[in-house]
Amino acid sequence: TVAMASTLASGTLKAATPKKGGKLRIGTAGGSTTDSLDPATITDTMMQIISQGQLRNSLTEVDADGNLIPELAESWDSSPDAAVWTFKLRQGVEFHTGKSLEAQDVIESINHHRGAESKSAAKGIVDPIKELKADGKNTVVFTLEGGNADFPFIMSDYHLTIQPAGVEDLSDGVGTGGYMLVNYEPGVRALTKRNPNFWKEGKAHFDEVETIGIADVNARTNAVVTGEIDVMNRCDLKTVHLLKRRPGIEIINVTGTKHYTYAMRTDAAPFDDNDVRLAMKYAIDRKEIVKKILRGNGIVGNDHPIAPSNRFFAKDLPQRHYDPDKAKFHLKKAGRLGETFHLSTSDAAWDGDVDAAILYKERAAKAGFNLEVTREPKDGYWDNVWLKKPWTAVFWSGRPTEDWMFSMAYAAGASWNDTVWEHDRFNMLLKTGRAELDIDKRREIYVEMQQIVRDEGATIVHAFASDLHAASDNLAHGKVGANWEFDGFRIAERWWFK
Repeated sequence: TVAMASTLASGTLKAATPKKGGKLRIGTAGGSTTDSLDPATITDTMMQIISQGQLRNSLTEVDADGNLIPELAESWDSSPDAAVWTFKLRQGVEFHTGKSLEAQDVIESINHHRGAESKSAAKGIVDPIKELKADGKNTVVFTLEGGNADFPFIMSDYHLTIQPAGVEDLSDGVGTGGYMLVNYEPGVRALTKRNPNFWKEGKAHFDEVETIGIADVNARTNAVVTGEIDVMNRCDLKTVHLLKRRPGIEIINVTGTKHYTYAMRTDAAPFDDNDVRLAMKYAIDRKEIVKKILRGNGIVGNDHPIAPSNRFFAKDLPQRHYDPDKAKFHLKKAGRLGETFHLSTSDAAWDGDVDAAILYKERAAKAGFNLEVTREPKDGYWDNVWLKKPWTAVFWSGRPTEDWMFSMAYAAGASWNDTVWEHDRFNMLLKTGRAELDIDKRREIYVEMQQIVRDEGATIVHAFASDLHAASDNLAHGKVGANWEFDGFRIAERWWFK
């Protein structure tokens, strides 16, 4: 019996041990011909899984359990007020060119996103850095304008990857990641090959990784069914139950901070009026969207971006429900009863968004206004529609901390504040909460901030959605991270062929 148990244990261990080899073919939504390898410009999944998932690394990393772990930094510590952070870098790490990682590489990589002229999407989260300097070749010291208890989490952001110092053209994709760039066609495909000098032991098992942009969900599904690709994201919610029945296909369902919104720009009428915004919020039936469009693969949102999985989620905040009478009341108060409002939608935001918008239109009619749904092209949606048109559909992966999510998309002046919303008390609380080390006080602050966004913000957060991937059962993996799609973007690094 003992011998048999030993044999079984050995066999199980052998089956779970990653082996190297093969070519991973990823079919992904979220690619565009306007994409770039410049980390400052990255907005969607295809570039995220190429840049941070294959080519480059950041100082810190969120693991599959949602914990923050060291990546290029081996350790960090802070001053008592959380305003000065010191990161010690790993030694022996090399870029694809053979150059050793040093403090100056980190400084120039972070500075790429800073400054008054920066157009980086990460500008809002690095602006609080007052000073950045080296303390020898292997230590970097960040001095912030004020305390930030979550600063090490910020350093895991997919924009904040580390590139070699002195390089202005970032199109070659050189980093310290598990794979090196062979060729790249924006929005279409990228081919990478394993980095033989990758510094992470037991990671990056594939010989090659081909990342293919496939915007149409039916095309992605056909590709995974026929074996043209090995894994896809954003399964068709209408047909995923059929895909589950197919032999050789594994459906992976994880729920985290990913959420869907309708963003109303407040810098012009009609959305500069909070009564109009409240009317839009009461006119949407969240439960119906989760049931009919998401097919139950998610939970209703409450018009703020903090997920139940976040540490300071406001669980006692009353849930907003569909209420056409309240919607009509606020529209009448705003003097806009019977008007037409234009919503820009696209399945580039999320597969099913157009159907959700049409459902929204039907419910809004009962609230006394006409919702005109404009279906925008998938290609270029994030460059030509989002942040530009008055009311747009948006997909957010979310962020692991409240401060990060709010700083990125709700703080006054933030690059991705897609509603151009400003609220004095919210911004004061944001600054206070960031520096507060007392957990109970932080919770009170972030709960109030969620209520402010819910009641006075310009974002309809109607659902937190599950990530649905379909993969060949020839692929093996450990626990799948829910912080981003494709196992926290790390599929090429963490998965392997059986």
